[in-house]
Amino acid sequence: MPISENVKLGDKVQIFQPALVNLYGCSVGDSTKIGAFVEIQKNVKVGACCKISSHTFICEGVDIADEVFIGHGVMFTNDLYPRATNPDGALQTEADWKVERTYVKRGVSIGSNATIIAGVTIGEGALVGAGAVVTKDVRPYAIVAGVPARVVGDTRETR
Repeated sequence: MPISENVKLGDKVQIFQPALVNLYGCSVGDSTKIGAFVEIQKNVKVGACCKISSHTFICEGVDIADEVFIGHGVMFTNDLYPRATNPDGALQTEADWKVERTYVKRGVSIGSNATIIAGVTIGEGALVGAGAVVTKDVRPYAIVAGVPARVVGDTRETR
């Protein structure tokens, strides 16, 4: 079942192709829209009135506020030092690593194919350009682009 019973969906949440999404242990706020081929893992909070576009991966540890736009193919990470095994060669389990929290504040827009590295905060009203790799905090209303993402403008100057 792609949408597990432990998912909390707000009122008027739209999931355009439920058979093609994977949601478990997360909460999704009122009037949020979720596209096809999206995975939202346990302990993720998605706010109200968000748009999550297709092929996006939102892993455990991510907190998304209200009115956030996430483009196609956006990837979040939650481990700064990922490894498959421990020093003794045994496969790692949840007990062997620490989830790094990531915060996406109200009104943020994240362009298609951006990658958000674990442990950052993207400030209110910021815009992350398509294909950017966010490796550090983004100040409110900043426009960031590139690899690694750098400030290239201010969203308050574009309206």
